[in-house]
This record gives sequence, C-alpha cells and structure tokens, in this order.
Amino acid sequence: LVEVDSYGGFAVAAEEVANAIKASTKPTVAMIRQTGVSAAYWAATGANYIFASKNSDVGSIGVTSSYLDNVSKNTKDGYSFIQLSAGKYKDMGNPDKPLTEEEKALFARDLNIIHQNFIQAVSTNRKIPLANVQKIADGSSVLGAKAKELHLIDEIGGIQEVQKYLSDEIGEKAEICWY
Repeated sequence: LVEVDSYGGFAVAAEEVANAIKASTKPTVAMIRQTGVSAAYWAATGANYIFASKNSDVGSIGVTSSYLDNVSKNTKDGYSFIQLSAGKYKDMGNPDKPLTEEEKALFARDLNIIHQNFIQAVSTNRKIPLANVQKIADGSSVLGAKAKELHLIDEIGGIQEVQKYLSDEIGEKAEICWY
C-alpha cells in the first residue's frame, strides 16, 4: 500500500517509485488522499490498483520548470552579473542573468520530452490508450469521480475499501498498521 498525498516533485523520482512499485511480486495499491498530482500521480501509476476519494485532486499530467528572474532587482540594488563560465549554456537558468530565447527553447525541448515520457508512462501503467491520455495531458487535475471516469484511478474509496480490496487479493485479512 502506497499512501499518496503530494503535489508532485521530480520526474526521475516519480519514474523510480513507479518502477519499484511495478516490480513488487505482491499486489500493490496506491491510495490518493487529498492530492496525487504531477510526479506523485506518475509514481502512483505503478500500482496495480488506485483508490481516491471523490474529492481527491488527481492527475495534472504536465511538466513545469519555472524560472525566477532576479535581473531587475539586482540592477535596482546595484549588482551586476559577470558571467564566468565555459560553455555557451553552462549558466543557463541562472536567475541573475536574463534567459535568452535560445535557452528558453532548450528548456522547452526538455520539458516536452519529459511530458511525452509522463504521458507514455500513464498510458502504459494504467493501460489507457495513448490518444486518450494525450487528450487530458494539459497539466490540469480532476477530482476523484472524474479521475475514475477517465481511468486515472480504479475506485472511489478510502482506507476501509483499500483494506477490503487487499484482503480479497491475498485471501486473508490485510493488516494495515498505520491508520
């Protein structure tokens, strides 16, 4: 049982957790509490079965890497950026220098690749046709009931429903020791 209550994180961690869950030889369940979006949702897709409340926030199949630009503040405070790097893009993303259009394009390239990897992982792990995932992979999230309709989760429920499901799967009473 993997309890999920997170707004996400990083793609590599999400992929690693999903793969570790998929590698289990035992039945696996993800239970999304309040929130299971972005990388947290990606991780949860590794489970055989996903539960969520009808009010849980689910999905958000998108990728972000926003940029904070300190250039104006630094100029106002009397600071100057002096670039000391070897390699045209070595300091790409440094918030103390303006982001060039070329750098934005490189970030966008990588974000789009990760987004496509996320879409593919959801399609594969949840056994949803790729085209169906692509239609909803706009970065928005949905509540549990809609997530069930879209096959992002399997069942509406909480810990009692999870315990019953696991008990049925293993053929004896499942002991969940943390609730």
